[in-house]
Amino acid sequence: MTFKNRRRLRVIRTFCIGWTLSLLFLTIIRGVGATEDGAIDFDISTSFLYALTIGPLFGGISGYAQIVTDERFYKRTSARKLLAIRISMSLAFLITLILVSYLIVPPLLDVDISLMDFASDKGSSAIYFYILSTDIFMAALWQVNLMFGENKLWKILMGAFYEPHEEDRIFMFLDLKDSTQHAERLGHIKYSRLIQDCFNDLGVVIENEAEIYQYVGDEAVLTWRLQDGLRNQNCINAFYTFKSKLLKKQPYYSKKYDCVPHFKASLNEGVITATEVGKYKKEIAYHGDTINTAARIQKKCNEFNQELLISENLKNKITGSTHEFIPLGDIPLKGKAQKVAIFAIQR
Repeated sequence: MTFKNRRRLRVIRTFCIGWTLSLLFLTIIRGVGATEDGAIDFDISTSFLYALTIGPLFGGISGYAQIVTDERFYKRTSARKLLAIRISMSLAFLITLILVSYLIVPPLLDVDISLMDFASDKGSSAIYFYILSTDIFMAALWQVNLMFGENKLWKILMGAFYEPHEEDRIFMFLDLKDSTQHAERLGHIKYSRLIQDCFNDLGVVIENEAEIYQYVGDEAVLTWRLQDGLRNQNCINAFYTFKSKLLKKQPYYSKKYDCVPHFKASLNEGVITATEVGKYKKEIAYHGDTINTAARIQKKCNEFNQELLISENLKNKITGSTHEFIPLGDIPLKGKAQKVAIFAIQR
């Protein structure tokens, strides 16, 4: 199974858990010490059974809607239109919920009721409001999760990054070539759109299990846990996956910006410190010589006329590579007392 498909399953699993918990919460609020005035009257045990059965189904539908939103609409529309699309999906989701519930609940409780009466039963409007609010809240929470980086929000809430701790990680610094010339030729608005398009297309690196750590101007920083970056040479292949994506969209970039963007990159590995920083704007930050060295190596791409450079310590940990490593020697890097052995990577 590809990493992209594993990610889709993770999204659906997250929404299934969220919806099951939300329906269980609704069951407790409406069911403990209360009676229904409508034609449909659940006892508390039936309500729990319903939540545990229907929750994963609705979560799967809602999660799939989120995947469609992320993969098909996010790059093509504004945040306002994206919100409108998601609300439309939520309404369609609510209609689906009513139809599915009608097929399950009346037979389960042995109640003879028409679809219209079932949909307009007493108290149903409050339930519909709760469902729509929950779906929109979960979609918004997912966007917050993406802002921090996938799988980071829960760790932040649990305090995993409150105290600095060490991790062994690989870092890649990606920088747009000839950025100054592009900016002067296009103007700052159109140049910003070029960067926006490039970094939207950078999303393809999830196929190589990359985490996008930061965007800094026309530069992006990717990172992997050591084992993830070494597996299938993900840390190297991510660069060529991104490059292939840009070349595939050459007609689009040529027509819109009169250029095809090219990036230069560097790779380095080592132990860094991961911690949560900031009070009013929180961020997970990585500190240490490893990330600084990766940034300095990337600056040498122009000097050696190479598009991808790698440090010797990371190169020695990659086994069975089909790429060619060309030694460039021990190179002095700004701010470092000792020289660093660097290799160029060619396909």
